[in-house]
Amino acid sequence: MTEKGLQERSLVPEALTWDVSAIYSSRAEFDAAVEEIKAAVEKFAEKFEGKLSTAETIKEAIKEYEAILQVEMWLNYYAYLPVSADISDPKNMELYRWIGNLIAEWSGTLSFFHSELVESEAEILDQVANEEPEYAVFIQKIKDEKAIHLDSAVEKALAQLDPVLSAPQSIFEQIRSSDMDFGTFTAEGKEYPLSFVLYEEYYMYHPDTAVRRAAFDKFSTVLGQYQNVMAETYYTQLQKEKTIATMRGFDSIFDYLLYNQQVEREMYDRQIDVIMKDLAPVMQKYITHVKEENGLDKMTYADIKIDLDHEFAPTVSVEESKNLVQKALSTLGTDYVDMIMRAYPERWVDFAQNKGKRSGAFCATVYGKHPYILMSWTDQLTDVYTLLHELGHAGQGVLSGANNSILSARMSLYMIEVPSTFNELLLTDSLKESSTDPRMERFALTRMISKTYFHNYITHLLEAAYQREVYKLIDAGQGFDAGKLSELKRAVLEEFWGEAVEINDGAELTWMRQIHYYMGLYSYTYSAGLTIATQAFLRVKEEGQYAVDDWLKFLALGGQLKPAEATKVAGVDITTTKALDDTIRYLNESVDRIIALTNEMN
Repeated sequence: MTEKGLQERSLVPEALTWDVSAIYSSRAEFDAAVEEIKAAVEKFAEKFEGKLSTAETIKEAIKEYEAILQVEMWLNYYAYLPVSADISDPKNMELYRWIGNLIAEWSGTLSFFHSELVESEAEILDQVANEEPEYAVFIQKIKDEKAIHLDSAVEKALAQLDPVLSAPQSIFEQIRSSDMDFGTFTAEGKEYPLSFVLYEEYYMYHPDTAVRRAAFDKFSTVLGQYQNVMAETYYTQLQKEKTIATMRGFDSIFDYLLYNQQVEREMYDRQIDVIMKDLAPVMQKYITHVKEENGLDKMTYADIKIDLDHEFAPTVSVEESKNLVQKALSTLGTDYVDMIMRAYPERWVDFAQNKGKRSGAFCATVYGKHPYILMSWTDQLTDVYTLLHELGHAGQGVLSGANNSILSARMSLYMIEVPSTFNELLLTDSLKESSTDPRMERFALTRMISKTYFHNYITHLLEAAYQREVYKLIDAGQGFDAGKLSELKRAVLEEFWGEAVEINDGAELTWMRQIHYYMGLYSYTYSAGLTIATQAFLRVKEEGQYAVDDWLKFLALGGQLKPAEATKVAGVDITTTKALDDTIRYLNESVDRIIALTNEMN
């Protein structure tokens, strides 16, 4: 990312883009698949609706249902990936909306399948699970849903309404990626271009304090112009969730959103409360050290993402990243490394910077195909952290897909960020081991703090702490406006950072910047995942191959076990505060080591 702005998608070199032809080789093949799945859905309904009364029929139906789900996923991602890469292209959005409406229609037609399974006798379902063990996890979830399932007609209506019910997230993305015009800003007499992506990926980390703070001020000013429509969009999202929670018999919106994660409220609250209380002093110590080393007059919210040592910032090209990725992952063995390195020749990753591309990064696990990763490469070592993070998701998706049905391949959301953050820790360890230079060791440790933990343990955790307060309002039957959201966000930031950071004007609008708020209780899972990843990583460092083998087994689990059981496969116990306490202690030791290295260098 540079101050020159962004180029059009059409000008991006193909080598820097992902290859969606691995899903469908052409639009003609895609269109043919649409017609085939239309017929398959109709045939499925004719064949099975009202007839799922025996174990044999159910087993046959599940197999055909799996095949339909797989094709639906391929169609969805073939349309969604181009929108993510360039939301400004109307053809991309037209295709995505069209296929989204079709999938909603098909889901409505197929909704009887889920309803009839839930209504089936437990003895018949148990027979299916015993005779087809690969469906045991799916069948157990069906049995668990008996208590919250609605009338089949209502379930069908909800499925058909999915594009409407999902609209708040789409509206948010349109506002953020298309409607907001940030124009330019001026710092010390020079004019700079600004966009949402430019701020989030470039100016937020800019080493020049005048530029960084001026960019923050202009960015916040433009955000403020959209705060009311954004607040209304968010309120609509939460009202939808609360309504469905009530319909399904949940007393609390928290219980509803944690249900599919298979997580108790106690685990959710503990993750937020312990970090807010015990990590805050550690990070206040670190951020004060960053302020002092950078010679800042004060540490404002506009400054919190700056490097400790911005003059020591190794550059890395996409080509050069291959060696770093390979070396970092070598701990996990040749087979795992070979699987991941396919990402380069097979073009799993969209590295490009272009107009209309959504900010941030993600990995799309496309069952039966290879994964797809979106990011924006800026030739910085931090990009390798982002890439390895997403490759962690990719590796877990490939291993899980190879060992599970599409119906049970996905981990609980509580654990979804475990493989990704584990890879980041491997990279930090690899960088430390590759050099005896104290400056490189300090760089690796600060990258671990500022990239891995800051992103997952602080940024997203503070999102979760704020989000919890908003959901409490909804649970109590209260509403909110933009002012209330800003008030809640500011309070959380001030509580965590104390006197170490000045929460300057504009910081309270951070609630407008993250799409995670439209994904239920997702933000807190980043810190939950990193807690598990830290403990698993430290175990690998201490026990070697035995722990590596356990880790690979964990990655292949998919959704076979609930979080509290699954993490034990990786040797981690999350039923108490121990994993959190140990992780925060490890962070405190790392911060102390950074300060010691600074003193040594000085």
